[in-house]
Amino acid sequence: MKTSPRWRQAVVWLHVVSSVAWMSQALALVVLTATGAPAMAERLDTVLLAPMANASAFTGLLLAGATAWGYFRHWWVLTKFVLTLVQLYAGIFLLSPALHGSADTGAVAWPQIAGAAAMASALAFQAWLSVAKPGRKTPWSPAAKPPTAPTWVFVAGVAAPVFDVVAGLLLGYPLPALSLVMLIALGFERRRRRRRARQPTARSPRSAPGSSCPAT
Repeated sequence: MKTSPRWRQAVVWLHVVSSVAWMSQALALVVLTATGAPAMAERLDTVLLAPMANASAFTGLLLAGATAWGYFRHWWVLTKFVLTLVQLYAGIFLLSPALHGSADTGAVAWPQIAGAAAMASALAFQAWLSVAKPGRKTPWSPAAKPPTAPTWVFVAGVAAPVFDVVAGLLLGYPLPALSLVMLIALGFERRRRRRRARQPTARSPRSAPGSSCPAT
């Protein structure tokens, strides 16, 4: 099944844009909290940073799951995967509630500044990982590469975060509902591609002229 390179590139572009926005807004949180503007920091976190973080995480997970990179084949991808999950949960359950409390009291604690700085630093490190791609494959990397997902997966990879960002802006709070549904669908679709990759081809290895070994 052929995959449109343009739609795949569109997801890559959206991932880069949302990741840069996430990192720049984390830096803005550092400035706002350090200069005593917790109300503005809380507003920035709710209206802009959270939707961009969701879009960046979703597109990154989709690109790994919909292509041969996978989640656990390469150390640098696995590192980005773990860091993304840690940042999302730390932002949802630690940083965002702290910013909300500071907006009510007008006081900023140093862990909030340190947390925003750590978030921006981790995102910068992930950007370096994407460019350098250091390290080898993991020990549990499967031998066979899973085929790339069909075009509809990448079309949904662009549509889902755009829909969620617009819905979040209208509702006043981030709601990555369609992105979560798409990740669940991607899991089933990825399992189907793995089964197809393990199935023997219709053409026998002996039928290949001039070859006495199985095709790879």
